[in-house]
Amino acid sequence: MEEIKEKTKNLCAHIPESLHNRVREAQQSSGMTLNEYMTMLITEYYDRKDKTVMKDKNTRTLAIELSVELFDALDEYIARHPEVKSKKDLITSLIVKLLEDEKDAAPAEE
Repeated sequence: MEEIKEKTKNLCAHIPESLHNRVREAQQSSGMTLNEYMTMLITEYYDRKDKTVMKDKNTRTLAIELSVELFDALDEYIARHPEVKSKKDLITSLIVKLLEDEKDAAPAEE
């Protein structure tokens, strides 16, 4: 089955050279292309912004520490899977699947 990719557009902006250098260093060490890295940064920014708006809803925050290797591997996984929009979406989908699998495996009550 052929993957359908969303149409892309160019976004250009002048930023301070020191910030440019920070972004490029982080991008290069991530192993992602500049397009992938900027998409990740902007997506994560808007996910956080949306989360702030959603604080009025019935939600809770889950924060964990990961090893650098696992964190980087997670970023690389997301970069290889464009259907995964963010770490939040990935972790949420994994938790939902885990709970659904447990529910499906539970013996039916008589």
